[in-house]
Formats: sequence, C-alpha cells, structure tokens
Amino acid sequence: MAEAREAAADALTVWVVDDDQSVRWVLERALRQAGIKSVSFERAEHLLEALRDDRPDVLMTDVRMPGMDGLALLERLNERQPGLPIIVMTAHTDLDNAVAAYRGGAFEYLPKPFDLDEAVALVHKAARHGGDSGAEPPPAAADIPSLIGEAPAMQQVFRSIGRLARSSMTVLITGESGTGKELVARALHQHSPRARRQFVALNTSAIAAELLESELFGHERGAFTGADARRIGRFEQAHGGTLFLDEIGDMSAALQTRLLRVLAESEFYRVGGQTSIKVDVRVIAATNQDLAQAVRQGRFREDLYHRLNVIRIDTPPLRQRREDIPVLLRHYLADAAQELATAGKALNSEALEILTNYDWPGNVRQLVNAARRLTVTAPGNVITAADVPADLGGVTGKGPLWTEGLANWAEARLRAGELEPLLEEALPAFERTLIRIALARARGHRQEAAKLLGWGRNTLTRKIRALHLD
Repeated sequence: MAEAREAAADALTVWVVDDDQSVRWVLERALRQAGIKSVSFERAEHLLEALRDDRPDVLMTDVRMPGMDGLALLERLNERQPGLPIIVMTAHTDLDNAVAAYRGGAFEYLPKPFDLDEAVALVHKAARHGGDSGAEPPPAAADIPSLIGEAPAMQQVFRSIGRLARSSMTVLITGESGTGKELVARALHQHSPRARRQFVALNTSAIAAELLESELFGHERGAFTGADARRIGRFEQAHGGTLFLDEIGDMSAALQTRLLRVLAESEFYRVGGQTSIKVDVRVIAATNQDLAQAVRQGRFREDLYHRLNVIRIDTPPLRQRREDIPVLLRHYLADAAQELATAGKALNSEALEILTNYDWPGNVRQLVNAARRLTVTAPGNVITAADVPADLGGVTGKGPLWTEGLANWAEARLRAGELEPLLEEALPAFERTLIRIALARARGHRQEAAKLLGWGRNTLTRKIRALHLD
C-alpha cells in the first residue's frame, strides 16, 4: 500500500483546457489509463484561477475557445508560469497557428484529430523537457502566401517551421518539383531571427556552370573576359540574412568544394580576388534528387551532404495530400481571377471530384497553372466537369462521369471476346449497386428506398428477391 501511495504521489499531473467536452473526456480517459492524473477545464479563465493554488506538470490547451483563446493563454502563462510545458491542440491547422504556438513558448503543436498514444507519449516527453525554451522569441514575421494545407504531411512541415522559428540552422528541403520548396524556405526565413534581413534565392540549375561561381561569390573587375566591373555575389547580398540554393544536387564538383568551405569557415574569395570576405549567411538548400544516393554514386560530396542535412524537411506531393486540393483550388482560382481582372469562378462537385482524384505530377505548380487556365477557358462562372480538359483527368465524351468507366468496361469485354450479352451482365450489377446505395441511405426502410429509386415498394421487393439481395 505504501508503494502504491508513493507511486500515486509521483504520478504526472496534466491539466487540459478545451471547450469540447468530448475531447476532455477522451483525454482524461487516455491519461488515466496511462497512470497520469488529469484535471479538465472548459475555459482558460477557469484554469488561470486554479493556477493561483496549484500547478500541473504539463498543460494541454486548445487554440480556439470562447473567451480567452489558447494563444492568449500562452502569452499570459509565459508571464505567470515560465517553464511550464504546454502542448497546443487545435483542429484549425495552418502555418500561422503553428508558428504562433511555438513563438508563444509551446513545447509542441498537436493538430486534431490526434492519436491518443501519441498524445500520451508527448505528455511524458514534455514533462521530461521541462518546457524551458531558453531563447527570446524572434521578431514578428510577414505572412507567407500560399503555404496552405491541413493534411498530416503538411502539418509536419508546419511543425518543423515552427520548431525552427528561433534558429538559424542550415536546412535541407527535399521533395518533387512543384511541391513548394521555395515557399517553405521563405517561411523559414520570415519566421526566423533573420526576418528583417535579405532573403536571396538562386536556382543553381538555371545558370550555366561556368557562370555559377561568379553568381554565388561575385568577381573582381578583369577577372575574366567581359568582367568590366566588380560584381557582388549572392553570398554577399544575403549577408545577415538567408541564401536559398534550389536544385543543389545539380551543382558541379568544383563548386561543391567551394560551397563546403563557405559553410565551414564563413568566408570566401571573389573570382579573381585576393582578399577573403567574411559573411554571416544562413543557407537553406533544396533538391528534388535523392542526395544520399548521389553520394553513393560519387556525384555529390558526402561531407557537403552532411553539412547541408543538419535539419531536413520533406515537402509532400499533392497525391499524398489530396484533402488539401479543394482548398488550394479555391485559393488559386481566386488569385487567378484577381490577376486576370475577371470574375471569380467556382468548381461544381463533379469538376472538383475530377481534379481531386487527378495525380498532379507537377504538384502545386501545375495546380496554380491549371487554375489560371480554367479561369480563362471555362465559359461560365461555375467550372463544370465538361470544362476540365482531358490532360487534367477530364472526360472527353458527353454524359455523366460514370459512363466513361462503363464504356471502358464494355470495350474491354468485347476485346476479350466475351460471348455473354453485355446487358445480361451489366444490368443486374447496375441495379444491385443502386439498390444497395438507396437502402443504405434509407437505413433499410424499403418504402423510402423505393422512392429514391423511382420504383414502388413491391417492385423493389421483387428486385431484391430476383437479385438475391435478401
């Protein structure tokens, strides 16, 4: 008994603030099963009153609540309870919320819905950490346009940006072309202590190899034919700020060596120069290549790879975050309308379904161009399935979308030399499908299902029997 009382005394205590009673109940139950004491509050004001007499080991708070919201609570707790580990929960997930949470001193940002085992593990981690950030928050930053997403893969990107908000560490951003690597780099800069200084971007694959050295490091007058004046390179332009090097995997071996020295020693020589130049630059690199494989193949220096790969952020392709496609389409259609000075256009449900199911090999960049294209080519203010071109997944024939699949099936059966008449196979399957859907919608009530199908109840009963759906 004494051991049980001692264990209970040593148990963690977690306070939960959320206006959603179901969230409080689920968390209380999960924490209790993990041997963690919990106290719940419906409003932030009630928690602040309780803090006058006691203090938890970890606090979990929602962002959007009536009265004082979670971010305002964070600000108040930084004054009254410095060092208290705080986990911020929210169903309204975007980059601004993530960065604001971390800037406000949150230990972690947990988007809803979350895995309960993950939440419990995070509580233990926060309790061990103690919540002391040990750093001043960076200056407020401008909003980053178009970095949008609610999918779990994008939440991981937002969390990484938030965690690095007080840092000037080197970052490697990986991902397919068009996934928004430069937007992530700009967000890292804007939410860093360097936000008031220059952000300089350079696509290393867009410049001829013989000119890239001068572009990066500058040159002195007379350094080579045509060098009529001194040129300041991108490293000097980015002094005190951030230099973004896109497509770093295409850099030549000689330039990789020079870049490695700059990262190691923070100094370089202009082309044709005799005096070393010291710079303070944060380097963010990006690539759509597998740099680890390039190292194994001898195409990329291993020491440079490790210098760049201090922190890595993976930008997900659109096909792995389909739930974000509708909001991205709405956003970029509005942008296109403003850019083209025309009325904004909306997507109907069929057109939205086509575009959501499309794989988008060009990712967000392709989606942006598609929004411009549809804004110009769609004749009305509502974009329909007929307006979606075939190269974006649209159908070429007329009629409902499902008829395209039916036509493909029929052609395949005929090519295979099937002897059974098409209607004898297709019609029963067609009726079974619609009957099941109607019954499910009507929750098993045959009279209501018959109305949905346009039949009488006796017809539906007869069909159910004939098609063996009893």
